[in-house]
Amino acid sequence: MSRRAYRGVALAALIFLVVQVGALALAPTFSELGYQTFDDPSNPTNSLVYIGAIIGMTAFMLAAFKYDLDQLIRGIIVFTSGLLSWYVFSAIIPSEPLAIGLSAAVAIALFVYPEWYVIDISGALMGAGAAGLFGISFGLLPSLVLLSVLAVYDAISVYKTKHMLDLAEGVMDLRIPVVLVIPTTFSYSLLDDDFARDANDVGENAADADAGNDAEDADAGDTDEERDPADRDAFFIGLGDAVMPTVMVASAAVFSEAPALGISALPVLNLPALLAMVGTFIGFAGLMWAVMKGRAHAGLPLLNGGAIGGYLIGAVIAGVPLVEALGLAQYL
Repeated sequence: MSRRAYRGVALAALIFLVVQVGALALAPTFSELGYQTFDDPSNPTNSLVYIGAIIGMTAFMLAAFKYDLDQLIRGIIVFTSGLLSWYVFSAIIPSEPLAIGLSAAVAIALFVYPEWYVIDISGALMGAGAAGLFGISFGLLPSLVLLSVLAVYDAISVYKTKHMLDLAEGVMDLRIPVVLVIPTTFSYSLLDDDFARDANDVGENAADADAGNDAEDADAGDTDEERDPADRDAFFIGLGDAVMPTVMVASAAVFSEAPALGISALPVLNLPALLAMVGTFIGFAGLMWAVMKGRAHAGLPLLNGGAIGGYLIGAVIAGVPLVEALGLAQYL
């Protein structure tokens, strides 16, 4: 890869790391504040509820783009960004008015000046907040079910039905933190980028599409097929690609019986969670290799697969019985 491509990959990796470390740091506070979504986080049907919500939201967004309701989608996502930012700020800032003010500032910035760094900062806040909330709400078995089903769905929606590429085409032009924008040049501006292209162009230049928070990696400038994908001005990764494997990381930290590693800044971090992080980045490396090849590729099979594999290896090394690691002990 070129030097600029390495810069882009390093920035993407940094954002993934911020999301994962942020979720681990937030999870204990979220739990203390009672932000758990489900009363019984060990119930695997919790995952089915969320998967149904993802499919429903996907259908809604596709319909909205079809009937020119793009700004409605933009408003919903910006509002959600402000809300998730509030969860994060309220957990780390004792002043509630200040937390509300900062959350409002995030939403206003997205409306007024959605440059790439505004998108990425708000996306990192959203990602850490969402992963932390899901991590304390989904026990080990529900997390494993969630990540496995979404990985399969992502692959089908990208390689078979390709409806995620249609969704990505609509999302790109809205400049919202459904995608992480990874520039490879210091001069790149998302505000100056023109995403007007037909579905075929989008499909040919796609490099990543996420099942829940869908994005597509496309050449941000020239769509000339002869251009080396590694020399593009920017590439795009779905925010869900950072969030979904991090759910496994946070769930492992909160619910695994493995002892904590004793890191004061991350008191819940244990070996299964740590190796789930390592596995995520192994999957991330494979995804970036595919991105730089310029091929349409679903991110969650690699990322979720890496997180699950790393978690299970970490649990076994930590001495947790496999039946406990899989969350099946209560059913046996």
